[in-house]
Amino acid sequence: MTAYVISEVQIVDESSLGRYQSLAETSLAQYGGRYLARGGTTEVVEGARPAGQRVIVAEFASLERAHEWYASPEYAEALRVREHALDRRVTFVDGL
Repeated sequence: MTAYVISEVQIVDESSLGRYQSLAETSLAQYGGRYLARGGTTEVVEGARPAGQRVIVAEFASLERAHEWYASPEYAEALRVREHALDRRVTFVDGL
């Protein structure tokens, strides 16, 4: 069953952001993931979202595969860079 990884991101350090994005994108592809939305224009129609917050949505073949990617050695380096680059909330969602 398809699964989605949803990240709500606040950039902290622009100079580290590009490195994080490159590492994350490469590792995501290695685990069969693909971006469906990546920091495009958002429109909040209910509730609130902090100004400047970005939303990223990635798709994986399964929730298990998304967890494999997140815990992978390939993504571990991106996570180390992320500590300085951005604050975020990450949610894994099973598809229909």
